[in-house]
Amino acid sequence: MTDFSTIYKLSLVAVACFVQACSSSSSCPVVDCWFVQEKAGRGGGLTAPTTQEKSLLFIGTEAHSESPKTQQAPPDISPDRVYFVTDPDATLCHRSLNPPKGSIKKPQCEINPFQPQISSLKWAAPLTESALSPIYLQADWISTAIQGLNKQLGVSSIMRAPTGSKEHDVVLSVTTKTVSVQSRLGEPVLLDCGFWTDPTSPLYGSGFAVEWRYQFRGDGRLVLAYDGKADRLADTQEEGATLDFDSLHEKGNASLILQEAQVRHSGTYICTVYLPYLLAQVAVELEIVEPPSLSIHPSPLPLSVPGQILTVQCDASGFAPLSLELSWEFKDTDGKSRPLGSGSVTGHRQAWDGTFSQSSRLELDTSKLDLGRGGEVTCVAVHPGGTRRASMTLNFIGFSTPSIEDSMAMVGVALVLYGLIKFVSWTFTGSGSDEANKKDKKEK
Repeated sequence: MTDFSTIYKLSLVAVACFVQACSSSSSCPVVDCWFVQEKAGRGGGLTAPTTQEKSLLFIGTEAHSESPKTQQAPPDISPDRVYFVTDPDATLCHRSLNPPKGSIKKPQCEINPFQPQISSLKWAAPLTESALSPIYLQADWISTAIQGLNKQLGVSSIMRAPTGSKEHDVVLSVTTKTVSVQSRLGEPVLLDCGFWTDPTSPLYGSGFAVEWRYQFRGDGRLVLAYDGKADRLADTQEEGATLDFDSLHEKGNASLILQEAQVRHSGTYICTVYLPYLLAQVAVELEIVEPPSLSIHPSPLPLSVPGQILTVQCDASGFAPLSLELSWEFKDTDGKSRPLGSGSVTGHRQAWDGTFSQSSRLELDTSKLDLGRGGEVTCVAVHPGGTRRASMTLNFIGFSTPSIEDSMAMVGVALVLYGLIKFVSWTFTGSGSDEANKKDKKEK
């Protein structure tokens, strides 16, 4: 007779194994993509026309998995555009690439044909000095570029399949977890980039190269290039930019480190990783965001008379980017606030360090504005880096309550005046006595 407890335990193990198998298979997504390629035989012009076809990527971590192949593609997708991808590193199984069922938001995915080729760049050319067997390169190659939900992940992969097959293996993956980065001025910045190479590929261990380039509004420059095979940096290295070379060789960590963020660093950074005949790249957007510093002039505001026109200026300086909204507010002695408008706003001025400044001038016509017994005038600056405020107290003669400093100053002035009066009085009194003494002597 079979022990019931043993059967129960075995059933629990079986259920646990089934759940684990299902969860591992379901953790990898089916990604909707666009297959983009140039139209054949239609050249000419600066930009070649392209075609777009709906595609699907069935992703798994184990080779030749049968489960996704049993699924049928939607009728609007050609069977030739359904790909079965094996990714042992599970990079493509990231949660940001697998949205909940029924979700409107989906990862952005593009597939392109890829042709292995030799690089002529001096930091990547040494990778192909020794000829590689053409048998491995004679295959169907594609490249994929995928961006996860909410920009949590960007990944670019090079995949290989035997000729005529739709079963692709990931050979090279380049990823970034900082698709979009913001930083304050003067702070160190880390732009994430990492890569993985299939250890079963003949390309594994043949060397690599890393390149970082900067682009902004049509302008571009090389930031850093490193030949990993020769362990050598290119001569054109930008000052203040470096890599963690130990982590690069040990873990494939190609992250760029900017030691001190400056306004000129805002833009797009492209991380490219080279293997022999292959390359993949990801883009990182960096924006330097520095809120403004505010000051109000004159400071302090002078005592005003009801009916007087008072001019106040607010200077905002040291901010980036240049998007800024300046306005004024007034808070009376009862604590009630009301807007006073934006005043007369000047154009932007750019400083030597790339930051911007802007001013607003406000005319307070106390004969038209009901400012009561006075209150607080505030300059408000709304900026992507945050809202900043600067305030000054407005007092009217006859309504103001002197502060401790004002009271001390008034006492000091009174003492000085008293001393002057006493001195003048003593001087005149003393001179009058001398003249009377002289007159008495003459009469005698």
